[in-house]
Amino acid sequence: MNPPATSFRPAAPGPWAWARRSVLVLGLLALGCQGPQAIVRPTPPASASVFRPEKLSAIDAAILQAVASNRCPGGVFWLERHGAVYSRAYGRRAVEPAPESATVDTIYDAASLTKVLATAPAVALLIERGQVDPDQPLARYLPAFGTRGKEVITVRQVLTHTSGLRPGLGGGSWSGSDKALELACDETPTHPPDTKFVYSDINFILLGKLVEKVSGQSLDAFCDQRLYRPLKMRDTGYRPLTRGLPWARIAPTECRGGGDGCFRGEVHDPTARRMGGVAGHAGLFTTASDVARFCRMMDAGGILDGVRVMRPETVARMIAVQTPAHLPKRGLGWDIDSPYAGPRGSLFPVGSFGHSGWTGTSLWQDPKSRSWVIFLSNRNHPSEEGNILALRRQLGTLAAESLVGVEFGALR
Repeated sequence: MNPPATSFRPAAPGPWAWARRSVLVLGLLALGCQGPQAIVRPTPPASASVFRPEKLSAIDAAILQAVASNRCPGGVFWLERHGAVYSRAYGRRAVEPAPESATVDTIYDAASLTKVLATAPAVALLIERGQVDPDQPLARYLPAFGTRGKEVITVRQVLTHTSGLRPGLGGGSWSGSDKALELACDETPTHPPDTKFVYSDINFILLGKLVEKVSGQSLDAFCDQRLYRPLKMRDTGYRPLTRGLPWARIAPTECRGGGDGCFRGEVHDPTARRMGGVAGHAGLFTTASDVARFCRMMDAGGILDGVRVMRPETVARMIAVQTPAHLPKRGLGWDIDSPYAGPRGSLFPVGSFGHSGWTGTSLWQDPKSRSWVIFLSNRNHPSEEGNILALRRQLGTLAAESLVGVEFGALR
């Protein structure tokens, strides 16, 4: 098994540039993957004023152990704070049909990170411009939705998974984005809105169609124009092969039987595939460095490298608790404190936020310590047997423990 590729460097100048201190170079050793012979490689230099080196080493060991035990073939980890970045690639991005080493610029199927890197910020921009009112019924913008008891369900309730809709559309022989909207609009709620939290792809399928109806653009075009190009997230978008991104850098997901090969550059989520690869709930592809740029924008209140993509109050609205007090805490698309908040670990406080994806992707960001942790993997390659639920929680805890000068007990 390949030792991890490494990178430790200052991030691009940003709002934390004033806080950077001189770098103390430490010699660290991280244990490589188990094999016929143990492989030991030095970690990159670390700034002891930002990260605790022993915790970075523990992060390496946790991921390498997950790779060695076949919980994922590999992945890319990214931890950022005070303008300093600790980033590494581990294991392989492909094991079938031939082994390929993971690299820090590997492009991953983001799965449900699509919800918070594409759809939620797109809706937030429409709210910012007064084109959408989150407290109005969704049927005001998608009239076909206003049937079967859904007439009163608001945009906010759809964004927070408190709409009363079931988790997914299910299988069948249907295809096409318009057909997905028809099926979603034909749904009957399982319970009244704001009475129960049920994580639902149907909610974000509808929100993706909301963006298209109100903006007059396809969801992928809107996000590319309003988010990814201004933020210089050059490897982020839907349908990467149609945009000329290199096939060789894309991590495959599940391998199909019958000699059809593995999904590579084609979205893994079956509903998003039926919709042509562009959907509000899944379909985005991205890299760890691009996700980190998005996090920097969020940390700076909607601006990055002098380019403003949204107002500070829009960012604040997205990550504030938007659910009733008796339900799990969710923002506008973002998870804050719910059963799905595993990447938060055991230390990041309520008020931090993030999300995860089926394929093995996650991010978590803490405004108070001004840090974020990203892990992208393809845990469902070559099959769905991979599982990183415990690893996500472990990485969130270790990342929080690595932050020098932060007492999380005081932040809760």
